[in-house]
Amino acid sequence: MTTPHDEKNHTPSGSLVYLTLICLVATLGGLLFGYDTGVISGAIGPLVKRFDLSPQMEGWAASCALVGCMFGAAFAGAISDRIGRKKLLVIAAVFFFVSALGTALPRNLNEFIIFRFLGGLGVGAASMTSPMYIAEISPARIRGRMVSVNQLAIVSGFLVVYFANYFIALGRSDEWLVQTGWRWMFGSEALPATALLLLAFFVPESPRWLTKQGRTVEATSILTKIDGPVHAQSEMKAITKAVAHESGSIKQLFQSGMRIALLIGVVLAFLQQVTGINAVLYYAPEIFKNIGAGTESALLQTVIIGVVNAGFTVVAIWTVDTLGRKPLMLVGATGMGISLAVIGCAFYFDQSGTWVLAAVLVYIACFASSMGPVFWVIASEIFPTRIRGRAMAVATVVIWVSCFLVSQTFPMMDKNKWLVDKFNHAFTFWLYGYFCLLTVIFVARFLPETKGKTLEEIEQHWARQ
Repeated sequence: MTTPHDEKNHTPSGSLVYLTLICLVATLGGLLFGYDTGVISGAIGPLVKRFDLSPQMEGWAASCALVGCMFGAAFAGAISDRIGRKKLLVIAAVFFFVSALGTALPRNLNEFIIFRFLGGLGVGAASMTSPMYIAEISPARIRGRMVSVNQLAIVSGFLVVYFANYFIALGRSDEWLVQTGWRWMFGSEALPATALLLLAFFVPESPRWLTKQGRTVEATSILTKIDGPVHAQSEMKAITKAVAHESGSIKQLFQSGMRIALLIGVVLAFLQQVTGINAVLYYAPEIFKNIGAGTESALLQTVIIGVVNAGFTVVAIWTVDTLGRKPLMLVGATGMGISLAVIGCAFYFDQSGTWVLAAVLVYIACFASSMGPVFWVIASEIFPTRIRGRAMAVATVVIWVSCFLVSQTFPMMDKNKWLVDKFNHAFTFWLYGYFCLLTVIFVARFLPETKGKTLEEIEQHWARQ
């Protein structure tokens, strides 16, 4: 029989292994996010030839899925607040699976675009739900690290599909890739989609969402398994207090203090994309071809990009809860801007060589250790519990709108005759570098440090503004 003294001195007995397994299942949504959006990098060249696409239609073929992402993210917030985070992950997995089969077997470009749009719905839903779920189920002391694992899953998705694209193309003729190869690239997504669809049924629901539904016994049980009874009781008190003071209305985002949080979330979402990351990730093989690489060589260099992307995301995971969010953002955005300036100069002066690849890799490393994972950590932290789903949806929609604009306009700017004659493909990289400078200024001026704080403490901070 335990005494009050025993309870007071009881040490946490939760299971980090249990938490890790839960988060790994949730990060399959992130992996499919990267896989689905990254597969286009190897397929876009063959698609252009297969359907004789203009630069405008090339941009549309690459970015049509992003329109689905916008809608998926826009509606996912309200749906997740209504039915829960877990069920929405299952729904996203269904969209991923249907899209994988549909984009592998289209009879024409219109069918391809429809199924890419459906995949985009899944990506949009997963891009918001996975980091939010992880943030809501993780203890504050390791929350940044656990949410960053989702970003590692995203870049791992890119890396896996880069390898898949490379090995599908290895030893094959360009004619085979145009007729058949790209179908295998898209169809391969069915495997990870099936894994998410099956495993999502075995994870628990978010304790914070359960508390909003009045299911406090279930919420307490889950928190106890994760970090022990002491943590569970203190966390439940904080969650219950926070939920009691929230209206659940989207109007709450525009109240004093919350407006600042919304501004930070939206602006950082915009800047994460317009600094050019997806132009490099989606069109990397075509960029390398512009400086003289063959098809297989370009795809191999893209694999190297994926390896660096994943490796430096691990760096972010191990430093985000020690160095903090703000320092990583400042250093990363600065490095990205310098790298983009160098890449632009390489095109402007018509230079090539391994140093150009090195500049691209430095850019990827800086993004992967800062803007990539840290944005999702911040976005999962700064909004109140009851409206976190809808609030994250706003920021995530901005990401996908910005990503669509970058993906749609990159081939149009890169192949614009006037810009090519004047800047020799350098203009787009210098433009993205300018946005990196704006990122440094905005982060230095407006972003507060949130490392080590509970979600409820962050909410109270905004309420005092």
